[in-house]
Amino acid sequence: QVKLVESGGGSVQAGGSLRLSCAASGYTSQHYTMGWFRQAPGKEREGVASIWADGSKSYYADSVKDRFTISSDNAKNTGYLQIDNLKPEDTAIYYCAATEEGARLYATIALRESEYSYWGQGTQVTVSS
Repeated sequence: QVKLVESGGGSVQAGGSLRLSCAASGYTSQHYTMGWFRQAPGKEREGVASIWADGSKSYYADSVKDRFTISSDNAKNTGYLQIDNLKPEDTAIYYCAATEEGARLYATIALRESEYSYWGQGTQVTVSS
């Protein structure tokens, strides 16, 4: 049974940084994809970044690729989303998600919500100006 546990959200001022973590359990290999999504108030959830669990490929939404960095630590079975130069418009609930084992997603498909079977509980990021 796959489980995802997120941490690292909080309240920060514009220009600051945060690192979100997502600890995954229940996989028997590194052959899956982890994604990060966010949902701002009044908006639909959107994919911002994804990474193959072994760290060999990553994808970003165009809107965040200059400020967001996704990574993974195989030894800890944990994925990370580093967000730099935070802006008020980054305020949202951030979710990590993971695919079924064996699924390695490519390009725009990797940011498609429907491709992910497992979801974390979400962590709030609030950016003040």
